Amino acid sequence: MIAKRISEKLASGSMIRKMFEEGNRLKAIYGPDAVYDFSIGNPDLEPPVEVRNAVRTLAMSEETGIHAYMSNSGHQVARDAVASHLSRISGLPVDSSAVCMTVGAAGAMNAVLRSVLDPGDEVIVLAPFFMEYLSYIDNHDGKAVVVRTDDHFQPDLVAVAEAITARTKAIIVNSPNNPSGVIYDEETLHRLDQLLLSQDHLIHIISDEPYAELAYNGKSVPSSLANLTNVIVCYSWSKSLSLPGERIGYAAVSPRHADKAELSQAIVFCNRILGSVNAPAFFQRVIETAIDAKVDVANYEYRMNLLYDIVTNAGFRCQKPDGALYLFPKAPEDDVAFAANCAKHNLLVVPGSAFLCPGYFRLAFCVSEKTIRGSEKAFREVGQSYGLIPG
Repeated sequence: MIAKRISEKLASGSMIRKMFEEGNRLKAIYGPDAVYDFSIGNPDLEPPVEVRNAVRTLAMSEETGIHAYMSNSGHQVARDAVASHLSRISGLPVDSSAVCMTVGAAGAMNAVLRSVLDPGDEVIVLAPFFMEYLSYIDNHDGKAVVVRTDDHFQPDLVAVAEAITARTKAIIVNSPNNPSGVIYDEETLHRLDQLLLSQDHLIHIISDEPYAELAYNGKSVPSSLANLTNVIVCYSWSKSLSLPGERIGYAAVSPRHADKAELSQAIVFCNRILGSVNAPAFFQRVIETAIDAKVDVANYEYRMNLLYDIVTNAGFRCQKPDGALYLFPKAPEDDVAFAANCAKHNLLVVPGSAFLCPGYFRLAFCVSEKTIRGSEKAFREVGQSYGLIPG
């Protein structure tokens, strides 16, 4: 028999993956052009030319050792590139010794949580949030403490303060946010930092940042390193370079973190013992060359605006996202029932309950323009069925 808690997790499953599989089922019946699948944030843009050129050059290189083991913290050249990049954007002297190359942001977060959690320690998560956070915390015998954000999906610092206990070890922040697309501004980050520094024990800030380069509406994403003290950045190039399948990222401890030296060593150790051993060698070297490249953000913004107009014109209320890859409109009924109703129109959405924020639904706009435009009729039909717009 398998472990009881894994059996329970298998039974509950992931709403995102369930909708993804439902999309595959519907596509097999009606054809891919007749199904409008907004369920999963799988970037459809190809990597920038700098990445493709780096891959080509490295693949044809006569250099030896490109695919060999390296230090568990990663290739020194890759860590130097990350430290230099972070120093530029934060204005702080980030040293490569504080950087650990990881298997994506998920690998980084698990290494960090393993490093800081004792059994029963609490981690505050701000709803709505990426549901895998709960599994990551559970992986290391921690306890997730869910705190709802305000009506605009910004952190409710009064609620955060009320949730802090003697066992609070960390808080996870994600800006731009999945699923809301909200960016936390500098004032919010400063207030959060002061709240945590005022406590009688150290509380780590784990900043999950796979969308940090994806900002719209003339907005920019404030540097977490510049605005938060005891922060550990967990980053992935899955979105910024369209490399989700390559699983390449890093964890970086702030030079202002009270436990910087010991924590940096612990993350490297945990990166090894959790089974990753080290981040993918080849793509560490790709990143060394292409770290300042970026996907076509303007393309994503265009599609965001296109989908936003379609959804709001169909009668749905939605806060326009400032970043990430998602819209998060209000559902006109129970969000799970609403998603099931949308599927009858070949429209695949993810219930807000999948992010512990019932009453909403998520739409990933990193899909083709053809899919977005094709969905307009289906959205209007759904909106009409709820009386949101005239029939």
